[in-house]
Amino acid sequence: MANQIPNFLHEKLLKQYGEQITNQIIQGYSKKRAVTLRANTLKTNANEIANNLKKEGVLYQKPSWSKEAFILENACEKQIRNLSMYENGEIYLQSLSSMLPAIILEPKPQENILDMAAAPGGKTTQMAAISNNEALITACEKNKLRAERLKYNIEKQGATKVNILVQDARELSTYFSFDKILLDSPCSGSGTIYLEDEKIQKTFTQELVQRSVKTQQKLLAKAISILKPGQEMVYSTCSILEEENENQLKSLIQSKKIEILPIDKSKFEKVPLLPTTIEGTICVCPTALYEGFFVAKLKKCRKEI
Repeated sequence: MANQIPNFLHEKLLKQYGEQITNQIIQGYSKKRAVTLRANTLKTNANEIANNLKKEGVLYQKPSWSKEAFILENACEKQIRNLSMYENGEIYLQSLSSMLPAIILEPKPQENILDMAAAPGGKTTQMAAISNNEALITACEKNKLRAERLKYNIEKQGATKVNILVQDARELSTYFSFDKILLDSPCSGSGTIYLEDEKIQKTFTQELVQRSVKTQQKLLAKAISILKPGQEMVYSTCSILEEENENQLKSLIQSKKIEILPIDKSKFEKVPLLPTTIEGTICVCPTALYEGFFVAKLKKCRKEI
């Protein structure tokens, strides 16, 4: 029998979304998510991967918003990890929701880009692929073991213009400046809960949410200080709680440090979205295909002369 979500989380969801949407979210928590992957265009293309999957007898669907994404219907992660295209770095196992931030950031050749919390490297290597290995990417990771995993994935995926910085992004020098920043922030993971997880009551706590909020505030402040004026960044979390999402941005908008660049929802047809309190941001509802995920595109306001 499925576990219950922690009471405090249920109360937060009810207050934020109301009963009907909360029930929909809990329904999403009960689903085991499909295995999804991304074709690595630095080494292959989506058609080649499609043909290889067919040869292996793997059935798949394709989301309308990405040529590179595949939703597998009859294969588990272990089977995929045994395939040569996985070993060769031609594919990367990645959730659909976590593919959205890099697509929304739109990394371009020659741009100097910071990935603030980069390990294990899914979004870093995706940005390298989108820019055809022509963006200059700095991938920041404070944990040495996670940084090693990041290095392994970057090399395996053939991302050649990535510099790894083993440092807490909150401590980055203000001498740095970047054209674009991806801050996929540490969070409570309230969008990724799976009700069959027996540890949920112990691991998902109010203290976790509070700690995440403090970390996010510091990372956002640092990101804005080292982003060039007039340039863009993406802030994302795998949380669906507004205190980790919209509430982190509202004071920055009011103080005219940033403005919201509205995300074109028509590009993400059939992605299940929750309501947000800031127009132009998106929050993905957890389902059998998607993790709960928040994404906002921000522009740093130019200083007044």
